[in-house]
Amino acid sequence: MKTVRLTMAQALVRFLENQFIAYDGKEHPFVEGVIMLPGHGNVVGLGQALRQETHRLKVWQGKNEQGMAHTAVAFAKQMKRKKIIAVTSSVGPGAANMVTAAATATANNIPVLILPGDVYACRQPDPVLQQIEQTQDLSISTNDAFRAVCRYWDRIVRPEQVMSALLSAFRVLTDPANTGAVCLAIPQDVEGEAYDYPASFFANRVWRLARRLPEEEALEEAAKLIREAKRPLLICGGGVRYSEAHEEFRHFAEATGIPIAETQAGKSAVLYDHPLNLGGVGVTGCSAANEIAKEADVIIGVGTRYTDFTTSSKWLFREDAKFVNINVSEFQALKLDAVPVIADAKRALPALLEKLDGYRAPYTGQIEEARARWAKELERLQHTEYGEGYVPEVNDANASSAERFAKDLHSCLTQTAVLGAINFAIDPDDVAIGSAGSLPGDMQRMWCARGIDTYNMEYGYSCMGYEISGALGVKYAIGDRDVYAMVGDGSFIMLHSELLTAVQEHRKINVCVFNNASFGCINNLQVGHGNDTLCTELRFRGEDGEHSGSFIPVDFAKIAEGYGCRAFTVRSMEDLTKALAEAKEIKDVPVVFDIRVMPKSMTDGYGSWWRVGDTEVSENPRNLAAWQDHLDHVKDAKKY
Repeated sequence: MKTVRLTMAQALVRFLENQFIAYDGKEHPFVEGVIMLPGHGNVVGLGQALRQETHRLKVWQGKNEQGMAHTAVAFAKQMKRKKIIAVTSSVGPGAANMVTAAATATANNIPVLILPGDVYACRQPDPVLQQIEQTQDLSISTNDAFRAVCRYWDRIVRPEQVMSALLSAFRVLTDPANTGAVCLAIPQDVEGEAYDYPASFFANRVWRLARRLPEEEALEEAAKLIREAKRPLLICGGGVRYSEAHEEFRHFAEATGIPIAETQAGKSAVLYDHPLNLGGVGVTGCSAANEIAKEADVIIGVGTRYTDFTTSSKWLFREDAKFVNINVSEFQALKLDAVPVIADAKRALPALLEKLDGYRAPYTGQIEEARARWAKELERLQHTEYGEGYVPEVNDANASSAERFAKDLHSCLTQTAVLGAINFAIDPDDVAIGSAGSLPGDMQRMWCARGIDTYNMEYGYSCMGYEISGALGVKYAIGDRDVYAMVGDGSFIMLHSELLTAVQEHRKINVCVFNNASFGCINNLQVGHGNDTLCTELRFRGEDGEHSGSFIPVDFAKIAEGYGCRAFTVRSMEDLTKALAEAKEIKDVPVVFDIRVMPKSMTDGYGSWWRVGDTEVSENPRNLAAWQDHLDHVKDAKKY
């Protein structure tokens, strides 16, 4: 047997160089490159290997471990899970920073390869810098924290173990039913140790993306249920996009006349103006989808996980509603006591349509009427503007916050009007990305996807800090097209370090900072359930000892300019229109828009409910009213 002597790290990199994925007659390299933030757990062994062994792979420098891993997650999401970026960090805090991003990937079923440095396998120099000593188990390190947030986890304590570890890792990374974050912890001594590897291990290896076919019995059972439906509803989940079943899904809807409701991950599989598209459904859904969903007797979920936001904590649908779930994952397909069609959407939808024998949903104008009502409401949201004296129609605490905001920060813009203006100012094929706060709700309701796969929303984990890092990952994926990150001021403050990477790489990303000087979404939740404002507004401490002083006037444009970005300060719709037009002409430099928007100027719930931890006992009568509202809703929710 022909062998080649390499260090473990060199073998790892050489393996990554030669992994390919094949699907639908296409074949291309699966690993785009590696993002690295060097430290004493990866700078010597793996660093040397990356310098020596990379020929096709790109190598990027990260600035924050969580941020660079989010970049990799967004890249793989935009590439429909058919190409990945690996990320590597030092031991200890560098590795721990990536745990959040690994959880984000796994919650969203997005493949990402995490390669954290680890403490010495030999233990000779223990305790080394940044090592946590667990006295009951010396084999534990920071990297054990990844076990809870990864689909596959391994620690390579001998150089030859990397072979079986990598094969298992790529089995998971290329499995659409079970993909997510994969962690291979690499002790820094083992990285540099050599072994005589079989040369065959480094030959080009093609991972075939299998399209699972539906079982005949499952199709028959699903078709029987749908044929009896009077008010069926299709839910378009992320699986439609990852399967690239856009055309099959759209044809299924058109052939049957069944209306479409979108999840966050499924949005932009079908264009917004399709006559059967009702828009977002659930807690962050719009009136059209939620109205039809409440009357639906059969729900056909395609590639959806049925999160609590999609189902309104299992309250949205009728008690007697039946479900048909098309999903590559058996776990997801069996939710809500559904008839499970465990198959790839691209294969299952045409097969199921054939079984329906020309079935047409017996709607008589309800779809058109619901869409028309929402179109009118959307028009209102897109053109709602207020002057400095605007006070929302909410309780006194919120009203005083809005008045103080207007006084301190001189804003006259609403979040919904700004979002509407951006939506139709950018090109149809540009990509919008978001993740946390009130913007995902506003966007699922309001964002009109005018191009296919132009919406990259991370809402399985709703991770603050994904937006800017993720925009860079999207930019790596889409090339010359533009990407626009919709980010709240709270998320910007939490993680914006990859702006510098975008400057370094000459990658233009557009960052729209919606600055309402608060964590507005959580403030809404806090106050809406009877509590007083506590740590959800960005205010100075006042004379009463609380955070009741004036709002903190952060200048996000100056922060961005300090990194080398182009920046625009937006305080009016005229400012916004001018800035968006000027930014289109900018090339190879990140752009940041500092947009001040009024608090409480986002969208509402549109007939949804979300179960949160309401307080059963309180001295505050508003808490008790919220608890009663909880009781009134939970009695009508499905129990499992």
